Amino acid sequence: MNITIRRLDADAAAASIEALADVLIDCVEGGASVSFMLPLPRAKAVAFWRDVAAGVARDERVLLVAEDAAGRIVGTVQMITALPDNQPHRADIAKMLVHRQARRSGIAQRLMEAIDTAARDAGKSVLVLDTVSGGDAERLYERAGWQRVGAVPQYALMPNGDLCGTTFFYKHLTLSGA
Repeated sequence: MNITIRRLDADAAAASIEALADVLIDCVEGGASVSFMLPLPRAKAVAFWRDVAAGVARDERVLLVAEDAAGRIVGTVQMITALPDNQPHRADIAKMLVHRQARRSGIAQRLMEAIDTAARDAGKSVLVLDTVSGGDAERLYERAGWQRVGAVPQYALMPNGDLCGTTFFYKHLTLSGA
């Protein structure tokens, strides 16, 4: 699959809200526990991405997308940089999503490699994230060099309302010149 990974600026993020909402809705409908419950109304997905685009405009988030050969957004990941003053070296990675039709083609791995690069470029040396315990993403993060911190049983809900555990990870990055 011919995939391009691209960082969206504020204007591109705002212009991509509908396409990003499509990916989010697909992932939630596919059972991804990414903060939303079924059914996920389109208006709620669009409102979420409007907030993300506003965060990009305020330099509080970095938003990456994976686009197929036709320019369709098939994946995304975010880096949240708006953290307390005593954590300027750290960022949270969030909402790593790949449309079900595009999975198993290396897109998630490429998005994670690109977010590592974006983090280094932003001077971030510690990254953290969380994911559903036992899911495919957990294995992806381990393969990508993330360190498992631990799991909290019954931490969140799956989109269908079932309880699920959450596993927390961190990754230390070496910054150029460090």
